[in-house]
Amino acid sequence: MTDYGEEQRNEVEALESIYPDSFTVLSKNPTSFTITVTSDAGENDETVQVNFKFTYVNKYPDEPPLYEILETENLEDSDVADILTLIQQQAEENLGMVMIFTLLTAVQEKLNEVVDQIKNRREEEKMKKEIEAEEAEKVQFHGTIVTIENFLSWKAKFELEMAELNRKKQKEEEALKSKLTGKQLFERDHNLDTSDIQFLEEAGNNVEVDESLFQDMDDLELEEDDPDFNPVDLGSDED
Repeated sequence: MTDYGEEQRNEVEALESIYPDSFTVLSKNPTSFTITVTSDAGENDETVQVNFKFTYVNKYPDEPPLYEILETENLEDSDVADILTLIQQQAEENLGMVMIFTLLTAVQEKLNEVVDQIKNRREEEKMKKEIEAEEAEKVQFHGTIVTIENFLSWKAKFELEMAELNRKKQKEEEALKSKLTGKQLFERDHNLDTSDIQFLEEAGNNVEVDESLFQDMDDLELEEDDPDFNPVDLGSDED
């Protein structure tokens, strides 16, 4: 007949000697204790660890012990779930033998794997950032490769922007002209000082002159030829 109590006491003594700094007895009936398992040091001396609580059942080791994780350090939730699954598998495989040390050894190996994974993730992130930086530098140095598609897209966008700028400029000029005096318009638009000359040049011989405007010019010339002509007399005649 198996003496479960003796096997449990012997295992507790062995665990206490193996984990002197992290083994703590919580109760003796039923036997309950905590153990902290820490990984080997990784990059920058970082570690991951788990603090377990184990409780013997009456027929341990023919039945698996009760266990739970009290706290963790530097572990993701997915890592914790993997560790719990691992303990369950190991417990089922080791029924009939004291198994706490075996369970903790499996957890230790898992924690070391997690440390390696953390290191690999950091290296991948570092490499990814380096690649992104190189690509950004290439784009900055070489510029964007011109294709028919992106050129046509740029051209359409550019034409829309220019049309909008011209529309705004024309609208602003029209609004400004409506507020300017004739003198200001003349000073602003130097084309106005040559517009009459240009008109005459373009009209050529087709310019019509109203001769009636000059019908009294002959009389004025005759009067000027008269030695007795006096411009003052013109004013007196009007009176």
